[in-house]
Amino acid sequence: MELTSAGTVLVIIDMQNGFLHDEGSCAGIGLPVTALQAALPGCRQLLGAARRDGMPVIFTRYVYRPDYSDGGVVIREFFPDLATSGAFRSGSWDADVVDELAPREGELVVDKNRPSAFYGTPLESYLRGLGADSLIVCGVTTNVCVETTVRDAMQRDLKVWVVGGATAEFDRDRHESALQSMGWMFGQVVQLDAALEQIPHLGRNRQRGAGDT
Repeated sequence: MELTSAGTVLVIIDMQNGFLHDEGSCAGIGLPVTALQAALPGCRQLLGAARRDGMPVIFTRYVYRPDYSDGGVVIREFFPDLATSGAFRSGSWDADVVDELAPREGELVVDKNRPSAFYGTPLESYLRGLGADSLIVCGVTTNVCVETTVRDAMQRDLKVWVVGGATAEFDRDRHESALQSMGWMFGQVVQLDAALEQIPHLGRNRQRGAGDT
């Protein structure tokens, strides 16, 4: 699957304090956040490469209203302890992107309250405005928000590279299963080194094309 120079966007999924930080809400309810922290070095490298080469970057965040009226079945049935602990409340430190990846001015941030970054958000219109036809996707968690977003991207005819070394899940088996599932039809799973090698190439072509116009 070849990515296009003018139309590739880096999408960083839910790299938030609540998921990754030792003092975040997921750690507070006993989830093994150290497993998710494995995605951080790769995401940081991808973000640095994208910024150096002028590739657009979009961050997503899992965010709830303060009263959790938008929490749905995830909060009611699966993780009620998250609401009790004040997890991912809009405007909170818990909902913020981790400091190591903090968005810069002009970089888009998409807030969502469901696993897919396309569901009930302006992500699709942002991508259309950028002229995007290809995504490089990283972040957490592999089998929930990453996979759901990748599946929805394919259904919008977007080409997707999923960077296996820059995604993570609480459970290693679920992580590996999700990568296999996505790689079957929904995107191409690539190594971190391959993505890092490709980004400067895309950037050079994009700049060359802009200079030719």
